[in-house]
Amino acid sequence: MLISFAFNNFCSFNIESEFNMEAPAGKVKTRFPDNYTSTDADYDLLKTAVIVGENAGGKSNFIGSLKFLKSLVDANSRVQAVGAFVNATSVITEKKPVQRFEVTFIAINGQVYRYALSIDKSGIIREALYKQIKRKAVFSCLFEVERNKDGQYEKKEGKADELATALKNSNNSYGLFVSKLALLGNQDAVETVSWFKDILLPGAVPEDRENDPAGRDEDIKVLKDPRFLEIFRMVDYSICSIEVDNDKPYGKSLIIRKDADGNEIKRELQQDSTGVREFFAWAVQIFRVVYENRVVFADEMDRVLNPILSDRVVAFINGAEHHGQFIFSSHNVLHLNLKTYMKEQIYFVTKSKDSLTSELYSLSDFPEVRYETTKIYEFYMKGILGGTAFE
Repeated sequence: MLISFAFNNFCSFNIESEFNMEAPAGKVKTRFPDNYTSTDADYDLLKTAVIVGENAGGKSNFIGSLKFLKSLVDANSRVQAVGAFVNATSVITEKKPVQRFEVTFIAINGQVYRYALSIDKSGIIREALYKQIKRKAVFSCLFEVERNKDGQYEKKEGKADELATALKNSNNSYGLFVSKLALLGNQDAVETVSWFKDILLPGAVPEDRENDPAGRDEDIKVLKDPRFLEIFRMVDYSICSIEVDNDKPYGKSLIIRKDADGNEIKRELQQDSTGVREFFAWAVQIFRVVYENRVVFADEMDRVLNPILSDRVVAFINGAEHHGQFIFSSHNVLHLNLKTYMKEQIYFVTKSKDSLTSELYSLSDFPEVRYETTKIYEFYMKGILGGTAFE
């Protein structure tokens, strides 16, 4: 599960930004017993979060920062700051703008890790991995490497036995050090890489995978699971079954409905409504949150969903006994509801019209907002909370 994510200098973001999934301490949790899960590492982590903001405010860029970091782990190719993803102001004002990322998470083995990476256009500046036993324990450094003035990498800290091999003949061309250590068999690095590859799913919508047979087979396995139909039927309860097409699951699969007289009506998914087609794909990700404990970031999933269906999806995720997380951006202001969410589950993204820099912050940053009296929707529409186009 994701504990926190911090980043800087990515697209419209040029200040240190942090996103946190820890549930608050205190009595407020008793009001929302289904909204969080308790872990063996003593972290209480939120299951869902919503990010609200104006168009072009930076919501997609926030999710894109995680997607970019994941791509460095997935591809294991050249590591460098890509010009299109570096904040435009920093490119103008700095000779070598630096991008920073830091992720704290609970891996599949139940251990808590913190992974930190700093990069510029030349490659890795600093990379480090830390481990924690319990929430209040001190993080111990597993490895830390840093690029010196000569462009060579030096061990700064850590006891990873494989680090000397990874450092030998290393240059800026290919691969993260955590990926190299994983290939060399370091178990902590293996757990970190596995979490990024197998658990974290930022902004990805499943689609026909002509060039990815393995990925298509994984999706088809989900689509044929009876529990998937339970999720998919939220969009239309007249749907009674699915005939999955093994070659074009997101186009040629048959959606079967029954009318009041019991007659079956079959229609190819590609001929169905936009809302049904889109939710068919997102239902795969919801399945992975609930039944595979994935961490899914959905970019405007509910742009084609009505508010009732959106609430139904959130309630389903919160009510299920699972250890996955679902974080989504939205323009639906009805999500600004302190009967459904804790303040820590509501985030805003807003962009300064002067500096064109985005800012990410939580509703919990507003102590004057009270559960009993505050109408969040009205505050937001008046521009008091930011994230509105007329701010």
